[in-house]
Amino acid sequence: MTSPDKAFPQKKAGAHYLYLITLVAAVGGFLFGYDLSLISGAIIFLKAEWGLSPFWVGAVAGSAVLGCPFGPLAGAWLADAFGRNKALIFAAALFIASAVGSALAHGVWDFSFWRFVGGIGVGLASTISPMYIAEVAPARLRGRLVVINQLAVVIGLSLSVYVTYLFSFGGHWRWMFATMSVPAAAFLIGLFFLPRSPRWLAARGKYPEALGVLTVINGHEQAAAELEEIRAELGEETGGFRELLVPGVRLAVLIGIAIMVFSQINGVNMILIYAPTLFMEAGITNAPDAILNSVYLMSWITLCTVIAFWLIAKYGRRPILIFGTMAMAAGHVLMFLRFVYSLPPLVTLAGMFLAAGAFTLTLAPLSWVILSEIFPNRIRNKAMSLATLLMFAASYVTTNLFPMVLDQFKSAFGHPGGTFLIFAGICLACSAFVWWMLPETKDKTLEEIGRHWLRLEKK
Repeated sequence: MTSPDKAFPQKKAGAHYLYLITLVAAVGGFLFGYDLSLISGAIIFLKAEWGLSPFWVGAVAGSAVLGCPFGPLAGAWLADAFGRNKALIFAAALFIASAVGSALAHGVWDFSFWRFVGGIGVGLASTISPMYIAEVAPARLRGRLVVINQLAVVIGLSLSVYVTYLFSFGGHWRWMFATMSVPAAAFLIGLFFLPRSPRWLAARGKYPEALGVLTVINGHEQAAAELEEIRAELGEETGGFRELLVPGVRLAVLIGIAIMVFSQINGVNMILIYAPTLFMEAGITNAPDAILNSVYLMSWITLCTVIAFWLIAKYGRRPILIFGTMAMAAGHVLMFLRFVYSLPPLVTLAGMFLAAGAFTLTLAPLSWVILSEIFPNRIRNKAMSLATLLMFAASYVTTNLFPMVLDQFKSAFGHPGGTFLIFAGICLACSAFVWWMLPETKDKTLEEIGRHWLRLEKK
């Protein structure tokens, strides 16, 4: 595949080309899900092999998440200075190093270090992949194409559970982590064939190259009009970090940060990361059986993410998020009731299915869609990096506290149910926030959304 920003073609390649480059970029999302989910099955064996306390369970499970905020920090500079593609190449190299290092680790400290390295790659990929997809996608397809990245995340989550299940017989946790090197190497190779982001090229004054990429995607007439719109918006922005603090843009940044933090502290990610542990808390004592139940859960969220393509194409961002977060709260309440009244383990699975299904239908894909489209062009990378950094910081705190909070509720009340009541309250708070603060962005171009915030600045 020839890089179109270098060849300056004048013919539209068709939708298949757009989907092809989206799929390559979305491998970054796949590795995001695969890397972070590997620990869910492996932690059972690491806990037994290294005698981990609840504190150390959280520390080891969160070691990759600890590295995640450093990815957006590096990405803010790498993606602007060298382009989205080269930032993703660096992320792929980090994934490969983490896979090999984690598989060969001799103890808690070196294992945690290599997981930390992989976390930096996750932070980079999770920021740059949806940003790149949003910047090459036409407005009418942007939501669905960014959801491809989320689908890749969920496929990564699901596949890692299948892998951990297969290697759970005999406790071969090292092979669980070694497998990540295969998709990471494929990602690294594929990135060399992607065109550069037309909006990054335009921000660098490389208008003929930007036009070349846009022409392949949209055809020459629409590409010329879109390039003029991009140039007009870039002329209204300074692109510096100070612009994040001007009144209109500041509101967009605060909304983006809040949505991303809510996407991590709502409790569903903890259900997914600690699913085998929760199943064992609910009475399933055999580790492979606990992991097998997680396989069912991951298959369910994969199906829900596929359905999200239709949902996002048909309905606006706001109503989907409001109803989805309310359904997530209902799932957490069901989990609370299961532990309080010692209901059958099947109720645990039902609560997980409801909360995780609602999450993957709504907040999980739409948080990234909104983050990739809500900011003006020139500051998109900086704003996304800041929001993603704070998202991972929230994720790290939640991942570390979750085992200890479970343990505290279990010690005080004999069950960990109160934890899920807290998560239900957080989900309802997210519903209220979306209702009051989030503007509708469906079917608007990135430049139309950007001008909305710039108009607020001038009022």
